[in-house]
Amino acid sequence: MRSLLRKFLGFSIIIVSFLLGWQLWEYDVYQEVPLNVPAQGQRIDILPGTPFKVITRSLAEKGVINKPHLLEWRARLQGKAGKIQAGEYHIAPGTLPAEFLDMLVAGKVVQYSFTLVEGWSVQQVLMALKQNANLTQTLAGIDARQLMPALELEQAHAEGWFFPDTYHFVRGTTDKALLQRAYASMRRQLDEQWQQREKGLPYNNSYEALIMASIIEKETGVPEERQEIAGVFVRRLQKGMRLQTDPTVIYGMGEAYDGNIRRKDLRTDTSYNTYTRNGLPPTPIAMPGLAAIHAALHPAAGDSLYFVATGGGKHVFSATLEEHNAAVIKYQLNGNRRKFSSNPDKHNKAKP
Repeated sequence: MRSLLRKFLGFSIIIVSFLLGWQLWEYDVYQEVPLNVPAQGQRIDILPGTPFKVITRSLAEKGVINKPHLLEWRARLQGKAGKIQAGEYHIAPGTLPAEFLDMLVAGKVVQYSFTLVEGWSVQQVLMALKQNANLTQTLAGIDARQLMPALELEQAHAEGWFFPDTYHFVRGTTDKALLQRAYASMRRQLDEQWQQREKGLPYNNSYEALIMASIIEKETGVPEERQEIAGVFVRRLQKGMRLQTDPTVIYGMGEAYDGNIRRKDLRTDTSYNTYTRNGLPPTPIAMPGLAAIHAALHPAAGDSLYFVATGGGKHVFSATLEEHNAAVIKYQLNGNRRKFSSNPDKHNKAKP
């Protein structure tokens, strides 16, 4: 009897050892086989508090994971089963089971992006936000005048206050949260640049510098000209001359602007018409980038007071009205209509 018991125990040990060895071998092989996902990858959403076992069994039903118990075993042995983070994940082709587990523990969720472009107006920002399907929309029906209160920000006017950049976010992020980030970024960048500004500038505060930066942004897209254009505007302010910049006129025209500026538009007074009013307009006219902000606070030295577009996005600068009028005749005079190209002439007294 004892002999039979010993044989049975010995046989049982052999069977258990074999099964254990087979399981270990299967486990090792399993770890080297990528998850079964399509060529474009697999997106999964994990809700907060979802047990890891529910996740693996759900993926098993979809054919993504084979033998989910092996991955659950690994998660329990490594103490990771209770550390899974919620969110949207992308499983790329070739992802191994261990890599998938580590991705969930690290919270490497899908990141989307939204780009605010230099020179955009608030209206363009709101339109782009509405068209982004990955953002949770909370600002529907909000216009530019209502935007800052909706964002719980103190500024009365929204124009110019959102820093142009590419912002990354996860699914579920609201349009409100993204704009609050963009505002905080602009506030930080503006404050840093203001602290490093040149001496003797004709700005009472950093907001006036932001207004100037927005004009520079709309005047030129040529990097090497920004500081020279800033120098022209700063000298005009210091001499008490009107800025006479077309982008401000266009902003004041609103929806009436049809792509052309006429003589009557330059003479029609609005709070943004720098041909009819002294000093800076009351608010920015667009979102300036960092380079335009830097130029507004570090204008180039010189004696030029005028500039006119020459084509190709560049300008010629003049120190006297006579030189400027000659440049206008050479490069831009074309009757009573002036087509805006972000590069208008200044103080145009040449006859049509």
